[in-house]
Amino acid sequence: MPTVNLNKKEVLKLLERKISDEELKEKIPMLGTDLEEITKDEIKVEIFPNRPDLLSEQGLARALSSFLEIKTGLKQYTINKSDYQVIIKDSVSKVRPYTACAVIKNLKLNDEKIKQIIQIQEKLHTTYCRNRKKAAIGIYPLENIKLPITYEARKPKDILFQPLDFPGKMTGEQIVTRHKIGKEYGHLLKDKPLYPIFIDSNNEILSLPPIINSENTGRITEKTKDVFIEFSGFDFEVLSLGLNMIVTALADMGGEIYEMNLIYPDKKLKTPNLEPSKYKIDLNYINKILGLVLKENEVKILLEKMGYDYKNKQVLVPAYRADIMHQIDFVEDIAIAYGYYNFKEEIPKVATIAKENKLEIFKNKIADILIGLNLLEVHTYNIVSEDDQNKKMNCSLELVKLSNALSSEYNVLRSWITPSLIRILEENKHHEYPQNLFGFGRIFQKDNSTETKVKEYERLSIILCEKDSNFTKIKQILEELTYALDLKYTLEKIKHPSLIEGRTARIKINNKKIGYIGEVHPLVLNNFKIELPVSIIELNLSEILNNDL
Repeated sequence: MPTVNLNKKEVLKLLERKISDEELKEKIPMLGTDLEEITKDEIKVEIFPNRPDLLSEQGLARALSSFLEIKTGLKQYTINKSDYQVIIKDSVSKVRPYTACAVIKNLKLNDEKIKQIIQIQEKLHTTYCRNRKKAAIGIYPLENIKLPITYEARKPKDILFQPLDFPGKMTGEQIVTRHKIGKEYGHLLKDKPLYPIFIDSNNEILSLPPIINSENTGRITEKTKDVFIEFSGFDFEVLSLGLNMIVTALADMGGEIYEMNLIYPDKKLKTPNLEPSKYKIDLNYINKILGLVLKENEVKILLEKMGYDYKNKQVLVPAYRADIMHQIDFVEDIAIAYGYYNFKEEIPKVATIAKENKLEIFKNKIADILIGLNLLEVHTYNIVSEDDQNKKMNCSLELVKLSNALSSEYNVLRSWITPSLIRILEENKHHEYPQNLFGFGRIFQKDNSTETKVKEYERLSIILCEKDSNFTKIKQILEELTYALDLKYTLEKIKHPSLIEGRTARIKINNKKIGYIGEVHPLVLNNFKIELPVSIIELNLSEILNNDL
């Protein structure tokens, strides 16, 4: 979890109320953050990944202001209209296809405020942006830029500018191989025929995202009054949310927010959008989870204490909050506002004798075996991308889709685990090989015979990625595993759209289909940009246990 050193004087100034160190020590941990230390000049806190909006003095002060009931409810921000434009070319569609941008004016910067801006940018890059894989942030002095700005992609050898902290100009190729920052993040552009750039109307390159800004147009100083901010990446909603975190922080720093007009090849958009999201909540659900008997007006007060508004039985969620996906998230914040110390301890009116779940015992035994075979265990999400499950795997499975998906990166419940492990390979190409992994997980398939119309199974996926990975090597893993579990299996030749024909088989135990084994098809490897051969096993553990195989 990221640790931030916040300027204590700035936080107290934003709170507009004198608060003792003792009160800060008491209240800050109640927000769901870990307070490490308060000194004369700093507040050192550890921020949980679900609250990146707290990674700045302004974000923490905003949350504290509501929690301490100095200014409760949803904070309002004004967005000034403008004719500022960013033109997005079709050439970026296969590199980093989206951007969300804004202009902040009338900032009064000094060395301390510049440090604050750099810190929030760096911490967001590390956490919310996942080390720039998911998104990248650029902040530029507007006085050095001539609008409109163009976001396009060029061949690496055709990109030439002076990157930050370098004495001369470099091409895109040179930046990713020779520059310190380029070598650190160059893997994010590896094998891309085109690199994205932001460029102004004077033909001055502003940056090469997600790597580095230009020395001429990408460094803010104490003389900077107005700044241009851009997020670039793969999901517009993710970029917009990240942009909202920064523009609201800079607005709390005294700046004025101006919109940008984004001219895409097929549409026109305006950012930032600070309109709150609206969610319905069920009072009975909240009281059931918390074991309380809260009335609607009490829930309203508690939600406002956590920075929300509540109107017409709907919660209005700030546009910079990245952690709200379900009613349970409101339950957590209501509990924080109510005060954990106010919950009464009760002994349950039931007597139980605990024992370890049969499935967990089975999984632990399998994990011990596979770890002994030098495989690394990984954990993946149940909610995944439809593209990863179907398109990139060359499949057409009927998936359980989310009706309120917040991004295209997480929009379905997975139907099998293997794509999640292949995604891990894609994200770790810059690390050494072999990368031999296994992971347990729940999968979800449509079934009208159940109450929820969805049936769940526990599965195991095993994946080998190395230069000599093949059917023989993965079959050796299967033999070792089944031998250790005292199971006898047979293989039945089948076709699978994700696997190579002739090197794929159905796994059966006692004539029951419980999984498949094979080598991943080159088309799938190409879709995930994986250069080494990959072989896989996927087993249905629920079927094995339920049928006493």
